Amino acid sequence: MNANRTFPRDVHSIPQARRFTRDTLTHLDDETLAAVELMVSELTTNSIKHARSAFTLTIRVASSELRVEVQDHGPGTPVLGSPAPPEPSGRGLQIVNTLSTRWGQDVTRGGKLVWFELEDGTLR
Repeated sequence: MNANRTFPRDVHSIPQARRFTRDTLTHLDDETLAAVELMVSELTTNSIKHARSAFTLTIRVASSELRVEVQDHGPGTPVLGSPAPPEPSGRGLQIVNTLSTRWGQDVTRGGKLVWFELEDGTLR
């Protein structure tokens, strides 16, 4: 199963992307779905905040693997940060790194694609 949707560069797109994720992944248990929604929220926030771009959210389910991709049109590449405790942001990719089986990024024509995967639909 593949599902995708493009969202505008708007803060309201973040909860809409979470809702799209929830509506698409009805087969997941509540804990896994909550983790996927959190990771989607982090990646889509990065598209709006850092890339200043609309984004396309793609969800792929094949056999025992779930892959979620967020593609935007902004420059730069995401960096796994290590913010100090008092810093209010910068933990999004740490969350993705912790909750996913694996994640990565690919440079695309005119932007980038950041993705994460879960095997067997479960958390690490």
